[in-house]
Amino acid sequence: MKLPRSVEQADVAGNVVLVRADLNVPLEDGRVADDARIRASLPTLQLLLDKDAREVRVCSHLGRPKTDEDRAKYAIEPVRQRLRELLPDDRITVLENTRFNPGETKNDAGYARELAEGCDLYVDDAFGSAHRAHASTEAVAHLLPAYAGLLLLAELEHLGRLLGEVERPFVIVSGGAKVEDKVGVLQKLGSRADRVLIGGKMAEEVRESNPFTFDVVLPRDVVAAVSFDADAESRIVPYDNPPQGWLGLDIGPESREEFAGEIADAKTVFWNGPMGVFEWPRFAEGTVAVARAVAACDGFTVVGGGDSVRAVYEAGVAERISWISTGGGASLELLEGKELPGVAAIPSA
Repeated sequence: MKLPRSVEQADVAGNVVLVRADLNVPLEDGRVADDARIRASLPTLQLLLDKDAREVRVCSHLGRPKTDEDRAKYAIEPVRQRLRELLPDDRITVLENTRFNPGETKNDAGYARELAEGCDLYVDDAFGSAHRAHASTEAVAHLLPAYAGLLLLAELEHLGRLLGEVERPFVIVSGGAKVEDKVGVLQKLGSRADRVLIGGKMAEEVRESNPFTFDVVLPRDVVAAVSFDADAESRIVPYDNPPQGWLGLDIGPESREEFAGEIADAKTVFWNGPMGVFEWPRFAEGTVAVARAVAACDGFTVVGGGDSVRAVYEAGVAERISWISTGGGASLELLEGKELPGVAAIPSA
């Protein structure tokens, strides 16, 4: 994989630098609820300050604002405040939510010029948005000398390891509800993997109609519930014979043990997607079991996707994962072999 040129190569002393970061964080009661993505942006911002940038202008989208009410809900101010707490330097300016301008998602050249005005360099550090050709991720990169930030480069390097020769056994664990989003990457990587373990709603769809040309491991048992409710009556049942009308909301104990065993023997693991409705504690055990198994694996382990990332943090094992990707859709598209517009717009190293 060709890597874009690095911000470490840029001569930023005395210059104004526009940085596209991924500050799309969850908010609760007007405050940042999880600052992981803000913290992930800090190394690049600190590097620019250390290299004597005159000003660092940071831009990012936040949520999907469509109405006036959304504009109030997704104003960037809480993010700006948290970034200032983590990196208190007057040379940093945080611009308003890029998606407040309709030209952002249209990759509008006019809006890109607005962002670029008064800036000398552009640094893209928002891997989570690199798969989108938006004004702040693609168009602006053609208006200023463009470089990749440290996080963007690290994502490409770590995820890129899964596309080359990997240490074996190579195990893929996939789950979640957005089945159509993951078929492509599983078709690409699954044929190269030694084992593909599938749980969650994806497993139900594969059971009904398997779109893959290779063998997959499906759950043996599930925690089934009479209705989709956190407090619904539930019981452990065979995966292929749930009671009529009941819903499988987690993988069962036999499946957890089997999946954990496959992961324990692996030398390379990629996990994307929970094993059930892990937001509800009664149906979280399967996902937590996978998180712990991936963390205990001695091989190279990669976790991607918002729910899987959340699971490893909630299980308290994040520091034992080799690489936790900040990009959901971007990581899947990269691993599927697609070109990422935000990366392609930056000259190669």
